[in-house]
Amino acid sequence: MARNAAATALSVMGLQLGYLLGGSILIETVFNWPGSGFLLSNAIFQRDLPLLQGTILVLAMFFVGMNLIVDVAQAAIDPRVKRN
Repeated sequence: MARNAAATALSVMGLQLGYLLGGSILIETVFNWPGSGFLLSNAIFQRDLPLLQGTILVLAMFFVGMNLIVDVAQAAIDPRVKRN
């Protein structure tokens, strides 16, 4: 029973990671915590375009890599997802 639900739960966890990255900007700015969200917020307000582009690139690559890991894990868990 748990094996049938594992693929769906894994997919939802992968999508929640994107919401977590988006929410980090707000939380780190409000509470003045150092992190990637705070760095991104400061780069926006200071109009530091190279830092802004680099931070967005790193966060986007992290998100794409995490989605790749989730897709590979889904294929390993659920045989119906495998491609030829």
